[in-house]
Amino acid sequence: MELLKKVMEGIKPVDREMMREARKRADNLTKPPGSLGDLEEIAVRLCGITGSITPDVGKKTVLVMAADNGVCNEGVAAYPQQVTALMAMGMAEGTAGVAVFARLVGADLKVFDLGMKEPVGKIGIINKRIRPGTANMAQGPAMTKGEAVQAIEIGIQAVFDAVDSGYRMVATGEVGIGNTTSASAVLAALEGIDPQETTGRGAGLDDAGLLGKIEVIRKAIAGNKPDPADVLDVISKVGGLDIAGMTGIYLGAAYRRIPVVIDGFISSVAALSAAKLNPLSLEYMFPSHLSAEKGGGPALDRLGLKPCLDLGMRLGEGSGAVLMFYIIEAAAAALVQMKTFEEAGIKKV
Repeated sequence: MELLKKVMEGIKPVDREMMREARKRADNLTKPPGSLGDLEEIAVRLCGITGSITPDVGKKTVLVMAADNGVCNEGVAAYPQQVTALMAMGMAEGTAGVAVFARLVGADLKVFDLGMKEPVGKIGIINKRIRPGTANMAQGPAMTKGEAVQAIEIGIQAVFDAVDSGYRMVATGEVGIGNTTSASAVLAALEGIDPQETTGRGAGLDDAGLLGKIEVIRKAIAGNKPDPADVLDVISKVGGLDIAGMTGIYLGAAYRRIPVVIDGFISSVAALSAAKLNPLSLEYMFPSHLSAEKGGGPALDRLGLKPCLDLGMRLGEGSGAVLMFYIIEAAAAALVQMKTFEEAGIKKV
């Protein structure tokens, strides 16, 4: 709890003065004012985050939190839990979707086992196991509050280690069969939304499966009575180890003043959790894409963030966040490498 407390108390606002300087430069680049649209807003925010008019986001990594979910015992997933480990191994081998995209954009991929059902022991998977998956939240709390804090602190430390190794931008990712159920439950509990509005088909449930999934979430919330004013209570009772780990990534990135990219639905729920723990952490987050999962839009709406991409994606893993790296790099490059009218020797009319 000491690391979480230190980080919660140590997050500072972004540098507003540097943002004003960046805005002035963006407005005077050799282009019509505002013609780069959201890229200009991204560039300005990058300067505020990094405290530099020449933000460095060149070395980047996606941090994937892997964990299983005991609620799968309720039949809420279309695939068996063994698929979690298989997908994590695919990431380590470079064949999973996020691994392919990360390689394409020149980002490193780091996979953390916070609690898969069975330990994998695969080279390329970092062992941070807390427990062999969460308990079945339909029958009681998913984990203890202490375990939730431990997972959050693993996420924080993952960012600290990344920054100390020279990384200047991170993205969140996850893998875990059943984790759309956990994310839907956390979003519903935190925001007081009916689970019908937060719950989608996940990896491919049919109509009957979806209705059953919604009822399982309602049962879990009614039985555990998570306190919406206490994020740790919500995560521990109806959340997942991966959600907790990603919550820590957002907090750690804000503390170390680097940009962090949100992936899809599950990552957005973790971002919302982090923002409720410390609202200043929101200033360091960049949304990537609008998840096709039902709760994706509502989660981003409550964060007040507008996604850049809408590709109908719902893979998770960090796959959409990795694509966003290119856009953020383009924003930084435009601000740094384009000339202003004065630098180009052009007088405005």
